[in-house]
Amino acid sequence: MRLFAAVLPPARAVDELRLAVRELTTLPGAGELRWTGREGWHLTLAFLGEVDERVLDELHERLRRAARRTDPFALRLHGGGRFDGRALWAGVAGGLDELRLLAERADAAARRSGVPMDQHRRYVPHLTLARSRTPVDLKPCVGALAAFEGSPWQVTELTLVRSSLPRAGVPGERPRYEAVARWPLGRDG
Repeated sequence: MRLFAAVLPPARAVDELRLAVRELTTLPGAGELRWTGREGWHLTLAFLGEVDERVLDELHERLRRAARRTDPFALRLHGGGRFDGRALWAGVAGGLDELRLLAERADAAARRSGVPMDQHRRYVPHLTLARSRTPVDLKPCVGALAAFEGSPWQVTELTLVRSSLPRAGVPGERPRYEAVARWPLGRDG
């Protein structure tokens, strides 16, 4: 199954961001973007790809330990940015050191469980809002997101998410995400 470790923002944070994104969809060039559905909004910590079911028990145990070793921390959705004119994202602020540490621990948990991970890259915390197959001028959207400031919230759990890719040839089909396991952060979890 195709998996990734993530932090899922609470409904209040998603609602705040949804209002900001609604305005973005009216900007020039917005029609060229494939907008992600709010039900799929998440902060990926580690993308695991296809994971053999034989390693799931060990993966779950290692992710549980990673969560337990990380105390809860505050985040807020904040501003935004772009990757190469092909992806528009909302940024985060607050406990970025803690978020990066949790991402490193999730990556290490997967590697030690036997999941073949891609080459390690510098973690850039973001929540993907839209994508394009061809480069698009995202400057108007990034500019509009610059003033976005979400309310703070506590990150209290690490979530393992199953990703089901859209069926080819089905117009409007989006990836589907399902939380398959959750672990509370901190020693009291």
